[in-house]
Amino acid sequence: METKNESYKVISIEGSLEKETVKALLEFQDGIRVETVIMVYRDWISACLSVMSGCPLDCKFCATGISGFKRNLSSDEILSQVSFWNKYLSEFKSRVSHVVYMGMGEPLVNFKETARSLSIFSEELAKRISASKITVSTVGIPLKIIKLADIGMKNKLAFSLHSCFNEIRSGLMPINIKYPLEINLEALSYYFQKTKSRITFEYVMLKNVNDRDEDIEALVKINRRIPSKLNIIPFNSLKHMNPSGISLELEPSSLYRIDQFVQALRLKGVTVMVRNTFGDDIQAACGQLASTH
Repeated sequence: METKNESYKVISIEGSLEKETVKALLEFQDGIRVETVIMVYRDWISACLSVMSGCPLDCKFCATGISGFKRNLSSDEILSQVSFWNKYLSEFKSRVSHVVYMGMGEPLVNFKETARSLSIFSEELAKRISASKITVSTVGIPLKIIKLADIGMKNKLAFSLHSCFNEIRSGLMPINIKYPLEINLEALSYYFQKTKSRITFEYVMLKNVNDRDEDIEALVKINRRIPSKLNIIPFNSLKHMNPSGISLELEPSSLYRIDQFVQALRLKGVTVMVRNTFGDDIQAACGQLASTH
């Protein structure tokens, strides 16, 4: 399928066999491509937006990093993904109700355009998508977390945690070498104090890496320090990217261990959600987006 628009053309649309996820590959005027996804829930439809084509941060559990970095997207290109999905959904008399900046790329590295797109949401689309229904995800750029709080946006913030221990986190996420966890936690505390919005900690479960008993205790300490909730994410396969090194060695925690892990955290008073895997049959699940078509 290929349809044209002033700023992009649609290269392909894939629907998951589960019928809860649809992924589109869009191409902008200079030939750069990005993937964007909608997830259809019972009461809402969430659009997962990309802010870059590829990503320079090289997180070892993420296909986008493996695909390499092409360029940042403009705010218009970010917002065009919502416009595209609303046009697609109009056939079903539906529209996007929630937005997550969790597609390709790091929103706070592309801070200027991310912030501008959030401002446009706030000024022009608030009647349809309120700030409380918009979540920005980040691997942790402390000064930009503080700046995002200071510019007065009321969106939710999700922090890609994945380990509470710097040595492990740096192996999974090289950005942690430059911005260790402690200074990110200080920035997240500031963000909560400024916005009164609870932080969501994202946590991909990796066998024998971050699913140990000591990881449970460390997560409890962070939860007591910062008003937050924990989003547990099953690790999704990267085989479609032919990974090497650490990325090749990563394995998902068993469903049994995930259940044990979650129950132990809940017994200690941590608010925990387990994210269902949507769209892994079309490589549209968390961590699987790439522009390598």
